[in-house]
Amino acid sequence: MGTSVQVTPLSGVFNENPLSYLVSIDGFNFLIDCGWNDHFDPSLLQPLSKVASTIDAVLLSHPDTLHLGALPYAMKQLGLSAPVFSTEPVYRLGLLTMYDQYLSRRSVTRLTYSQNYHLSGKGEGIVVAPHVAGHLLGGTVWKITKDGEDVIYAVDYNRRKEKHLNGTVLESFVRPAVLITDAYNALHNQPPRQQREMFQDAISKTLRAGGNVLLPVDSAGRVLELLLILEDYWAEHSLNYPIYFLTYVSSSTIDYVKSFLEWMGDSITKSFETSRDNAFLLKHVTLLINKSELDNAPDGPKLVLASMASLEAGFSHDIFVEWASDVKNLVLFTERGQFGTLARMLQADPPPKAVKVTMSRRVPLVGEELIAYEEEQTRLKKEEALKASLVKEEESKASLGPDNNLSGDPMVIDANNANASADVVEPHGGRYRDILIDGFVPPSTSVAPMFPFYENNSEWDDFGEVINPDDYIIKDEDMDQAAMHIGGDDGKLDEGSASLILDAKPSKVVSNELTVQVKCLLIFIDYEGRADGRSIKTILSHVAPLKLVLVHGSAEATEHLKQHCLKHVCPHVYTPQIEETIDVTSDLCAYKVQLSEKLMSNVLFKKLGDYEIAWVDAEVGKTENGMLSLLPISTPAPPHKSVLVGDLKMADLKPFLSSKGIQVEFAGGALRCGEYVTIRKVGPAGQKGGGSGTQQIVIEGPLCEDYYKIRAYLYSQFYLL
Repeated sequence: MGTSVQVTPLSGVFNENPLSYLVSIDGFNFLIDCGWNDHFDPSLLQPLSKVASTIDAVLLSHPDTLHLGALPYAMKQLGLSAPVFSTEPVYRLGLLTMYDQYLSRRSVTRLTYSQNYHLSGKGEGIVVAPHVAGHLLGGTVWKITKDGEDVIYAVDYNRRKEKHLNGTVLESFVRPAVLITDAYNALHNQPPRQQREMFQDAISKTLRAGGNVLLPVDSAGRVLELLLILEDYWAEHSLNYPIYFLTYVSSSTIDYVKSFLEWMGDSITKSFETSRDNAFLLKHVTLLINKSELDNAPDGPKLVLASMASLEAGFSHDIFVEWASDVKNLVLFTERGQFGTLARMLQADPPPKAVKVTMSRRVPLVGEELIAYEEEQTRLKKEEALKASLVKEEESKASLGPDNNLSGDPMVIDANNANASADVVEPHGGRYRDILIDGFVPPSTSVAPMFPFYENNSEWDDFGEVINPDDYIIKDEDMDQAAMHIGGDDGKLDEGSASLILDAKPSKVVSNELTVQVKCLLIFIDYEGRADGRSIKTILSHVAPLKLVLVHGSAEATEHLKQHCLKHVCPHVYTPQIEETIDVTSDLCAYKVQLSEKLMSNVLFKKLGDYEIAWVDAEVGKTENGMLSLLPISTPAPPHKSVLVGDLKMADLKPFLSSKGIQVEFAGGALRCGEYVTIRKVGPAGQKGGGSGTQQIVIEGPLCEDYYKIRAYLYSQFYLL
C-alpha cells in the first residue's frame, strides 16, 4: 500500500477559529500551525493538549497569531517539545508578533524557500520543504514528501503579486497525493480595482476634513503592505499629514524587515540590486513604541496604524475609545476581525451605535496591598530556602550510602558503643555523624563534645580544594537564553519592550467597563492579501490533487467549496470535524526495491542540475532477506532509444537561439529560425500545440547547414541518456 496519511483537525474547521492540524505520515506526527486568537481562550487548546506530547515536528506557515499564537503556551504548559520548522521571516516576525521569548533561537530550524530538509530518526525518509505562499512575509506552502508521494499544506495563500510580495507557487504542484487547504475565502471575491483605490481616497478625505484616521493592524504581517502603499501615496501626492506606526515592537519590526528583501517581491529586490534603494527606509512614517509619544505629538489630523487588528487589546483599543465619539474621525478596517471581537462587531452592517469596552491599566501596589505582597514574597522565599536545605540533606545522606560504616574509625563514636554519647539531632530531623577532638577522653558521666561531620567528595591538593574551571563558565545556550529574554537575537529591544520585561515593581491590573458612543465613520476595505473564491477554484483545478482536505472556513464556505471540488477537481474531498481523524492514504501500490551493488557498479550517472541520473536495465529479484531488489539482467540488454531529459519551453528557446546569432521569431505558434528551419511543439497523435500526454519538439526544414546547427543547439539544452 502507499504511504499512510491521517489528518486530524485540532482547531479551525467549519469556522474561522485559529488554525492547527495534526498530520500523521507513516506514524510521524506533524503539527501544522499552532494558532490562537486575541482572546487567548484556553478552551480552544483542549484538543491540542491531548496530543501535544506525541508531536514529532511542528511546521509554521505564517507569522501571525492565528497560525502560531499558541506555540509558546504549548511549549510551556502542554508538553510540546518537538522541533519547529519555519522560514526566517516567520521565525523573526513571529517572535515580534507574540512578544514572547519562550521560543529560544535553537528551537526553530529556519529554512529557505524550496530547501529540502531530510528528517532523521523516526522521520527517516520524510522530506519537508517550504514554498512561497504570499499573503505574509515568509508565508509558506509546506510540501511533505515520503516515498515519492507529496502532501501539500496550503492555507492563506495569495495568487496576486503585491508591492512587497510575489504570488504563491502553489500552481506549480501538479497532482499531489494529498492537498490540505482552506475554504476561508471560498465565498468572497476580491473587490474591483476602483474599490481598492477608495482606500487612499477615504484616508485623504478624512485628513483634509480635519479628522484622524485609525488603521487597526497586526504587529508584523499585512501592515507591511499597507506601509508601502501609504508611503508611495504620500510621495506621489506630496501629503504632509503625519503617519504613525504604533506597536511595542514597531522599530524592531522595520529593522528586521529591512534585512528580509530577498524574501520579497521581484520589484523590491531588483530596486535594491540596481540602486541600493531599500523599500522600508520609510520617509513619511514615524515609528512609535508607546502611546505617550503619540499623545505628545503635534495637534492636527494624523494617520495611525496601531495594533491589535481585533481592537481587543493594545494601542488600537485605547485609541478607538478616545476617537470613536468624533464624527470627523475614521476607523478603517483592512481585514475581517476575528470572530467575536470588537472589530468584527463594528464591521457588522449596520454597525452598533454604542459598544461596551473594558479598559485595563497596570498600577503599582501601595499601602496594605503592598505590605501583604511583600509578606507573601518573604514567606515564599523562606519556603524555598527550607526546601533547598532538605534537598541538600537528602543528597548528603544518599552520597554516604547504607554500606558506609565508619565504626572502625577511632575518631567516630559508634551509636552502638556504650561509651558513645547520643547523636546530635539536626533541626530538620536528620542526624549528624559525631567526631571527638583528638586526644580528648570524654568522662563516662557526661556527654562528649561533638561536632557535625559532612562527607566531602571533593578532590584536594596541597593548596586546598581543586577548582573545576568549567563550573564557572557561562554556557552558550545560557547566554543565548539571557539575550532572548533581554533583547531578541541581537540584543535589540524597544524602550517600551524593555520597560515591560524589566519592570519588577509589584503591581496589579485595574479594569473598568465603559460604554463608547460610536459616531466616527467605519469603513472596511479588503486588503487581506488572500486568494479570492474564483482564484481558489482555478488553482485547485490546476493542481488536481488525488485527495483534498478542506479546513478553516465557515460551514457555508466549506460546503460550497466541497461541492465545487467534487464536480470539478477530484472525487475524494474530505471535511473533517475537530478531533476527527481521516485516513487519506493513497490508493497507489508502492514497493521499495534495493539496487544491488553488482548492478550499481556498472551504472553510468550523468549530472542533471542538483541530481545525477542514469539509464538502468535490470530485472526484479529477491535478496536473502526477502526484500525486492533490482539485479543485472541475465541476457544482454537490447539497445534503447536515446532519451532527452529536461523541460524546454519555446519561450526560453527564442532568446537562447538569438544569443547564438540566429534570427528567430514566433509565427503561428512555432519558432521560425532563419530562412528555412521551423521548430514546433506537438502533442499526442502529432497534433500541434499543447494537450495532455507526451509532447515532442519537432524540427522542420531542409538538411542544410542551418538545420544541423540549430539541432545541435537544441540538443545542448537537454541531457542525453
